[in-house]
Amino acid sequence: MNQLTVRGFDDDLSSILNHLAKQEGISLNQAALRLLRKGAGLSDGSRGNPNAISAALDDLFGAWSRDEAEGFDAALEVFGTVDEAAWS
Repeated sequence: MNQLTVRGFDDDLSSILNHLAKQEGISLNQAALRLLRKGAGLSDGSRGNPNAISAALDDLFGAWSRDEAEGFDAALEVFGTVDEAAWS
């Protein structure tokens, strides 16, 4: 079993860890592990999602597929060209 020492917990994170531990009747270590696994996308027993944290809010405001993003970028390409006449 690997061990890791983590320093620098701020008051907000410490409060959440303590609350989770108390609410679930688990140790602070177990609470920290649960939050780490959830943040890494491992809470559902899956192998994890390396982008789990960056995608955590996608359900709240949506996310684009690669095709949608490329289409949007293509539509904006025209705005990447400066019309010199407009600036003289």
